[in-house]
Amino acid sequence: FKSAEGSTTFYSVDACRTIPALLKAYELTSNAAYLNSAKLAGATFLYNMQHKPSPLGVHDRYYGGFARAVTLSDEWQGQMDVECLYALIALKTLCESDPSNKDKYEPMMLDAIGFYREGLEGFYVYYDPPPSGDNQWHRTGLDDSTVFDDSLAYALIGVYDNGGWSPTVQKAYAFLNAISASTQYPAYNPAVCWAGYINVAARAPACDYYDNVTSGILSQIRRDHDKSAYEFSVKIISEHAGEFMFWGAKHADYSFVENKQAMATVCWIAQLLLSYEAPVTRFTQILNSKGENLTLHPIKEAGERTAYGEPVDVKAIVLPAKTEELLLEPGYVTGDYLSLHVFAPLRRRDKVRRNGEDYEILSVQEFTFKGETAFRKVACRRLITQ
Repeated sequence: FKSAEGSTTFYSVDACRTIPALLKAYELTSNAAYLNSAKLAGATFLYNMQHKPSPLGVHDRYYGGFARAVTLSDEWQGQMDVECLYALIALKTLCESDPSNKDKYEPMMLDAIGFYREGLEGFYVYYDPPPSGDNQWHRTGLDDSTVFDDSLAYALIGVYDNGGWSPTVQKAYAFLNAISASTQYPAYNPAVCWAGYINVAARAPACDYYDNVTSGILSQIRRDHDKSAYEFSVKIISEHAGEFMFWGAKHADYSFVENKQAMATVCWIAQLLLSYEAPVTRFTQILNSKGENLTLHPIKEAGERTAYGEPVDVKAIVLPAKTEELLLEPGYVTGDYLSLHVFAPLRRRDKVRRNGEDYEILSVQEFTFKGETAFRKVACRRLITQ
């Protein structure tokens, strides 16, 4: 559970992520070494990271969270990271593979969710306990306003795997996924995946790139409860597969942030693509049967100069705009407006092209069914000047 081969520091979150992989390797090979390693990671290492800090004085009392890390020389990092909710997946799989220790794993899971729930619901990254800490939940940044997207994504999928589409998961996912493009980062679309840093206080992305790994981490939640984002994410990644093998891709053109491919990113995206099945809803059936093929040009630069990104094919039911719904602007007539019904997560100020004509999106209204976006009604106006 080291962060690097030469490191002497061992992290709780790395054990959380390792256990499911070890158990899958055991399932495929029947090699008991994988099972024993997983048991060591859960029943010994994670158990100690949860229970040892209080008697050792690293924590002032027992919390139920896992201390961040420990070194070979017994130096502790006592902060408790909310992404360790991924342990719920690890411990749940251990309950099935190591039933003799089930009575040990289940209380660990209950204590962990009991402690970390407050942090996840408050969109925090870690808790810093006494005696060395300030007894507060924290984010990152100078003003404590920013979160790492992958930390909350790992936490979300851990809770989702354990308790399903609970109020905690619904609230956290809806809040973070609703943080969309800003004046500073107009190209950002959370349906692709989440920005590497998110300012939850300002409700805005805090960097100009996607953290590509979250497209895979969030895929199960999106497949079940946000199908339009699920479909759109796969479409963008499939068209830019090479770029998404790097850990970060720019919002504007998907170019890499750093010339460094990431194994974890590739593994998570591989899981997304291998398990992908196109969503089928009543609306998508109608759309596939009756819809027109349009070309989306996502906005990537706003202000004095408007610029658009690479084209994306989308389907839409196209209707003339209703006169009673229009507020005609000077220089425009009724025929310059269109009403679209789409599944794709289009955004205000994006551009769509139909039969060689360009239209700017003026507004997007979501219609939901059973808590999930069923379709979007999009108002468009012809772009007279380019």
